[in-house]
Amino acid sequence: MPTFQYQALDKTGKNKKGQIESENIKRARAQLKTKNLYVLKISNNQDKSNKNTLFSSKSVSTKELSLMTRQLATLLKSHIPIVDSINATAEQTENIYLSSILFQVKTEINEGSDLHKALKKYPKIFDLTFLSMIEAGESSGTLDVILLRLAEFTETQSALISRVKSAMMYPVLMMLVMMALMVFLFTVIIPKITGIFDSTPDLTLEWYTVAVIDFSNFLITQWPLIILGIGVFIFSFRNWKSSVKGRRRWNAIILKIPVMGKMIRMLAVSRFARTLSTLLNGGVPMLESLNIVRNVVNNDIIAEAIDQARENIKEGESIADPLRESGQFPPMLIHMVNIGEKTGNLEEMLSQVSDAYDFQVNTSIDGLTALLEPLMIVAMGGLVGAIVFAVIMPILQLSNLGG
Repeated sequence: MPTFQYQALDKTGKNKKGQIESENIKRARAQLKTKNLYVLKISNNQDKSNKNTLFSSKSVSTKELSLMTRQLATLLKSHIPIVDSINATAEQTENIYLSSILFQVKTEINEGSDLHKALKKYPKIFDLTFLSMIEAGESSGTLDVILLRLAEFTETQSALISRVKSAMMYPVLMMLVMMALMVFLFTVIIPKITGIFDSTPDLTLEWYTVAVIDFSNFLITQWPLIILGIGVFIFSFRNWKSSVKGRRRWNAIILKIPVMGKMIRMLAVSRFARTLSTLLNGGVPMLESLNIVRNVVNNDIIAEAIDQARENIKEGESIADPLRESGQFPPMLIHMVNIGEKTGNLEEMLSQVSDAYDFQVNTSIDGLTALLEPLMIVAMGGLVGAIVFAVIMPILQLSNLGG
């Protein structure tokens, strides 16, 4: 049910401000009149939120979603009714778009909808994992506990993703700087210097100097063709990668990249273990949990192994065997899953595996960052040095000829 913000006068002429829930603005005015209030101004909070969202980004970060989930869990744990909890959370949420969604969710719950059904209308914000956990929490009457687990899960994933992005920022920035420097050298500096060589017919240029000059001329004269070629390549690559066969092939390739492939696999395994543990702890059935987990690993090769495990469980078999046979999961995970199945403590074992691989990913990131920094500097220095050498040598020959 919509909430209206009003400003009115009471019998004594005193100003009154507040909120009232009603079916529509006309009904809200009638309700205020029965309370002996003369309405000066009345507006729909939701309309206000919607207007604000026109000037705001319609996106929600993982950090914002995690904070909202924890606030809602805290309010529900304090035995505050769900409608009031959602309303309070919406008012505290700084992201206007997320706040407006929560107000709409509150309205739908007031009209008799379940929370997970109301949230399901916003799949770009609340993914399948989130919705399944909420549904399980509502069914079992432990929504506050489930929301806390969801908040912890989201915070852990957010921290890990932020760490990976931060680690990749430096090499990407260095690559951009290197490319900009190369373009500047080849299109501005080298043409000015090599112009001297044209006026000296007796000068014999080495092959590497000729190669540098030819490449510089190619960049200057054929830059529209180069840009077009890069555009066509990116467009073709994206189309190929979005196809079923292309995506599967690309997923297989990235897992084989030295150093990075191992880190990507560990990240996928960590997501698999933590998400499955969170879902099982939340009361989501194993088959449904595996169906959700396959979508969070972001790799078709690993997802296929999870699908096979799901089929095995349907036939009453173990989950560990198909994971081992796929060759995509490390021995430690297989061993822990096997023990967890035998002892009935699979959720705890998966959580421990996830913690271990999160630690390994963080360690790998630190090592990769420490290794990439000097390598990038050496590569940049070596490339610039080779170009300078190719240009300086003919200038030294010119000085000898002049002498």
